[in-house]
Amino acid sequence: MRLVGVDGEPLGVMTLREAFAKAEEADIDIVEIAPNAAPPVCRLMDYGKFKYAESKRLHEQKLKQKQVQIKEVKFRPGTDDGDYNIKLRNIIRFLGDGDKAKITLRFRGREITHQEFGLALLKRLEADLTEHALVEQYPKMEGRQMVMVLAPAKKVVPVAKKADKPADKETSGVE
Repeated sequence: MRLVGVDGEPLGVMTLREAFAKAEEADIDIVEIAPNAAPPVCRLMDYGKFKYAESKRLHEQKLKQKQVQIKEVKFRPGTDDGDYNIKLRNIIRFLGDGDKAKITLRFRGREITHQEFGLALLKRLEADLTEHALVEQYPKMEGRQMVMVLAPAKKVVPVAKKADKPADKETSGVE
C-alpha cells in the first residue's frame, strides 16, 4: 500500500505490517483513502479528530444554506384597498427575504359563482408585484379557493422604507 504521512507528505509504498508499525510508532490510526487505486492509498491520521472536523464542516455548510419557505397570504374576493395594501407589503417583504409567496383567494358561499372577481384581484396583485416577483404558478382553482404561487425576482430589490422616513422629516423641517 502507498502511505501518506500526517502532514500529507508521501512515505512511499510499503507492506501492511510496515504501515501498522509506523502508525503504532506515531500512536495514530491508518485510514484508507483510495481503496480502488493500485496500490491502495492510506493515510496516517487521528481518526477521531478527522471525524470531528468533518462533522463541524458539514454543520457549517448546513448553516450557510438558505432553505426557501413558502409563505401563504390569504385574500377574499371582497378584500378592500386598506387590507390589500397591508397584505401586498407583507408579500413584498417575504419576497425580499428570498421566500416564495402562495396567494390563496378563498370563495365562501355564493362568491364561487363570480370567480372573475377573484381572478381580477390576482391579476391586480400580479401587476403590482412585477418588479418584485415572478409568477411560478398562475391562478388555478383548488376546490373553493384560487391559488397562485410567486417566486422572488432574480434581482432582489431591498426594501428600505425606514431609512427614507427620517430623511423626509429632516427636509420638511428645513423648508
